[in-house]
Amino acid sequence: MSSFTERMIGAATLNIATYEEVEHDRTATGQAAGVVALVAVASVVGAMGSGTEGMVSALVGALASWAVWSAVTYFVGTRMFGGTADWGEMARTIGFAQAPGLLAIFGFIPILGWLIRIVVAIWMLACVIVAIRQALDFTTGRAIGTAVLGFIVLLAIQVFVGLLLGTARIMS
Repeated sequence: MSSFTERMIGAATLNIATYEEVEHDRTATGQAAGVVALVAVASVVGAMGSGTEGMVSALVGALASWAVWSAVTYFVGTRMFGGTADWGEMARTIGFAQAPGLLAIFGFIPILGWLIRIVVAIWMLACVIVAIRQALDFTTGRAIGTAVLGFIVLLAIQVFVGLLLGTARIMS
């Protein structure tokens, strides 16, 4: 079994064996959450907003989004595209797929920061496609379809929650 760091490197380098390993290791869900949390912190620091309140908010938001994204992707992939997985397998692979996001810590670099963020976003998308494909045991095309539909549903959920929270603030 690979170490946490080896798993992060394997996921970032699109190593299929790494995705298979974390998919089947039921004890790796905490590690996947750790990757999500580290990426959230790196993103906040890279955006030059390293205040404690912003960090806590980023961590909570990242972990909640990861859990919801995993559930939505699991549902879309199994119900609409015939994949086979459970939520834990989906969560572990998607969590580790965020490993390239650690490079977002360099987002503060003048002139290069925006380029780094774009490269990291594309890299993470490629990792998520591989993660979905491996967790759901189907083709890359189905993984792309699952990612696109799942992302649309996730955005709709986030907009809805944002509207609810905005309405709650106005009413209080």
